[in-house]
Amino acid sequence: MNTHLLLLTRAGYEGDAAAQVQAITARAGVYGYCQTESGSGLVRFITPDTDALTAWFRHASLDDLIFARQWCLAGEPLTDLPADNRLSPILAALAGQRFAEVVVETPDAEATRPLLRLCRSFSNPLGQALRRLGMLQPRSLDLPVLHIVFADTATAYLGWTHPAQGAPWPMGIPRLRQAKEAPSRSALKLEEAIILFLSPAERSAWLCDGRTAVDLGAAPGGWTWQLLRDGLHVTAVDNGALAPAVAAHPNVEHRREDGFTFRPKTPVDWLVCDMVEQPGRVAVLMAEWLLRGDCQRALFNLKLPMKKRQQAVVECQQAIEVVLGAAARPYSLTIRQLYHDRDEVTAYLRWA
Repeated sequence: MNTHLLLLTRAGYEGDAAAQVQAITARAGVYGYCQTESGSGLVRFITPDTDALTAWFRHASLDDLIFARQWCLAGEPLTDLPADNRLSPILAALAGQRFAEVVVETPDAEATRPLLRLCRSFSNPLGQALRRLGMLQPRSLDLPVLHIVFADTATAYLGWTHPAQGAPWPMGIPRLRQAKEAPSRSALKLEEAIILFLSPAERSAWLCDGRTAVDLGAAPGGWTWQLLRDGLHVTAVDNGALAPAVAAHPNVEHRREDGFTFRPKTPVDWLVCDMVEQPGRVAVLMAEWLLRGDCQRALFNLKLPMKKRQQAVVECQQAIEVVLGAAARPYSLTIRQLYHDRDEVTAYLRWA
């Protein structure tokens, strides 16, 4: 079943996901090529050395793949699945295998959007059948997670990941709802970033009463509002106006200043930034704040150009390395394209 690597990505970003996975696997000595179709949300990395791919995958992290939302090792797809009985051929193909969990997914693309209903309706019968056959053992910590990825109503990939190696949500898409009182949709971007990048223990320790933050480019206040929900005191920096409810909050200080020149009088716990600006300029600014000790952790968005998006991200990573290299201190940088991102990626930077 482990003949190639299957990636689910944002529709239109297939080429970026392909370029990155080829670069990462090549550095590990696993050479292959990608099959993609623009707008499909699906990428297949294929290599003749499947043993090397499997060995690499065992220790690989989805966090290393910026443009992939979900992944699994998979075999050639099952085709011509009968509409009245897709279950039997899938169970036959899985005979003799055991899993700790099963996830039914489809690429997030215009053509596959109607398959979401199929995924939901197929999950329960598949899980029940696997349990009845003794193939699903949810209490096991050693068994893999089964991924069923429908490419269309008659075609499905059967894949697997190691426990906790895949995205925490089917298709890598969190089911978040925008609160009516949120001043902008951008609040969902920060909420998703917090859930994805921080463990529950980190969220409890770092996003609570008494913690402080600076929000650069805050207006109209979506990210500030999200931090206020967690009890933080926020300095919102923007020459533009904040939403009235945000501006009136007792834990908000609105500073009408340039986000690139503002500096806090005392260090803060968090720096967040969703400014519409050249990504390299934002990346350097975030690294400089961390280097000076103005903040301890930073969550920020990098707006990507229409072309050479993968190259732009690499250049931002290199720019941060140049700035923080002067500290001779290890740091951690994770960059992912979130579901609620548009033509951008979200980064999490802190000292290791």
